[in-house]
Amino acid sequence: MNQPLPAAVPDKVPDTAAAPDASAARLETRGIDLVPDAERRGRPGELFAIWAAPNVSYLSFVVGAALVLIGLTLPQAIGVILVGNLLWICTGVLALSGPAAGTSGSVVSRAMYGVLGNRIVLVLTGWLIASAYLALNWSAASVAGIGLADRYGLPAGAAAEAVIVTAIAGGTMLIAIFGHALIVRLYPALCAFLTVVFVVVTGYVLSRADWSYAPAEPLHGAALVSALAAGFTIIASTPLSYSNSPDLARYLPRDSSRVAVAGWTALGAYLPSVVFTSVGALAATSLDMSDPQAALESILPGWFVPFFVIAVVANTMANNGMTSYSAGLTVQSIGVRLARIPAVLVIGALGTVMTLYAILVFDFLTSVNTMLELVAAVTGPAMAVAVTDLVMRRNRYDGPELLAERRDGPFWYRGGLHWAGLLALVLGGAAAALCIETTFWSGPIAAAAGDVNLVIPAGMLTAAAVYWAVARATGSIPRHPATAPAAAVPAPAPEPGEIGTAVPQA
Repeated sequence: MNQPLPAAVPDKVPDTAAAPDASAARLETRGIDLVPDAERRGRPGELFAIWAAPNVSYLSFVVGAALVLIGLTLPQAIGVILVGNLLWICTGVLALSGPAAGTSGSVVSRAMYGVLGNRIVLVLTGWLIASAYLALNWSAASVAGIGLADRYGLPAGAAAEAVIVTAIAGGTMLIAIFGHALIVRLYPALCAFLTVVFVVVTGYVLSRADWSYAPAEPLHGAALVSALAAGFTIIASTPLSYSNSPDLARYLPRDSSRVAVAGWTALGAYLPSVVFTSVGALAATSLDMSDPQAALESILPGWFVPFFVIAVVANTMANNGMTSYSAGLTVQSIGVRLARIPAVLVIGALGTVMTLYAILVFDFLTSVNTMLELVAAVTGPAMAVAVTDLVMRRNRYDGPELLAERRDGPFWYRGGLHWAGLLALVLGGAAAALCIETTFWSGPIAAAAGDVNLVIPAGMLTAAAVYWAVARATGSIPRHPATAPAAAVPAPAPEPGEIGTAVPQA
């Protein structure tokens, strides 16, 4: 069990200490504790491939096709794709707190919710939703893997499907266990491989696409507005779910260009998302994308299908490797006394169970749409609070103080709760729930507006406004935040009975 340590971690490490991030072959032992300046390395440009690899994605084909299946024309679908993916800018802006604080995003969020309030929020936004996304992506890869097994006459049935799911999950967990250095070095190669395979698939899709496609019954008026809003929600829900961007940037030098950090993060995700989601929409103009895997494989040469399936699995591992890495840090931030690697295994086990349930019980496409419709009611307000806090503080986050968990610290607020953040999240979520429109439930405002899904603008605008107003009214965020120290300085040890910083050990 970890023992409480003094509130701050020295910014120097002994000369004999190995930098945890120095080798891709070394298990990363650092958890949520501070990254010393001596171990900061890399350039912001590395973030492009890190974010591109998870987003050269089979799910992009699925989501793009869904826009056409709900009745949009091709230009309308592509317009929604271009606009919805702009919310990757939020993910890029949020990444700035990583180099500033030198710790994970799940610790930085203590500034928004308070030390104890943050634990409550992370259970929902950083743990359960992360597990659900693990299951969603593993489901996509497992469906493809099961199809390939059937193609080659391998044993079928629930047991075989469980073996495939478990194997894919196990490979993903290895990425998360080795951690940041492996991600930085592996993802550029994965990005190149995935791009080549998906460009080939794109070529076959374009050769079949119906560029003059029009729905059998074109949408007009309220029905069109409803479909556009639903499509925007589906597209925008993906960038809003990535609140972990500080985790991938925290090893960058403290003085890294802010524009470069935010820009390479956002651009790395935006470009492949736009391109391959648009390809999915094009595929739906001539293929029956209600079964996307079968539809795409039907136009590919037989020898290429295994490469396509391998790419789907590799993309899933890239996506979920990043998600499970951050989810392990979140488990520690909640206060669970686990080192980073056991925490990763816990989150992986939960995601695997959810995947098996999704594969064996639910239809895959239904699972995708339902998941994306619902999570935006939580992730939208959470993202709005995070970006608003970063702007109000001018990205001046003090890593040692965030890690301290001291009752007299600046992020203890009142009773460990920052009411500005908690109220913003609750009221933003309530506004989103009133405006949500799903296949199985409509909020009263959405219903009154003709089934228009306003979950994202309602949730995000409400959360941002409440956070700003309450923080300003209570003075919980200084109008002119002090500049965070250039190097961490050890603080006095906590008094008896105080909560100290638990620095996870491997």
